[in-house]
Amino acid sequence: MSYVDGFVAAVPEENKQLYIEHTQRVAKVFIEYGATQYVECWEDDVPDGKMTSMKMAVKLAAGESVVFSWIVWPSKQVRDQMVSKVMQDPRIEQEKERMPFDASRLIFGGFETVVDESA
Repeated sequence: MSYVDGFVAAVPEENKQLYIEHTQRVAKVFIEYGATQYVECWEDDVPDGKMTSMKMAVKLAAGESVVFSWIVWPSKQVRDQMVSKVMQDPRIEQEKERMPFDASRLIFGGFETVVDESA
């Protein structure tokens, strides 16, 4: 079954277009290395929480929005083999130099797919 890398981050609202352009370039690299899907989503309906929330998790500041993203791989084995290659790709190295958000507040993790239903 597929394997998913998930991400949540805070991006300055003024950098929305820069972020979209950045992730479009990054997505192409991940797809070239075997990812089957790369999705970026911009906050639309993200509620405030009392104990936990996406906003709290990324320490959202005024003028920032939450982004929720995922990359789908055919398997964990493919992901494990390819992520290090992706990170060494010169295009990704260039993107690291011009990140349009504070990557220190990026939350990420790898997930085994346990249910995958479609219409």
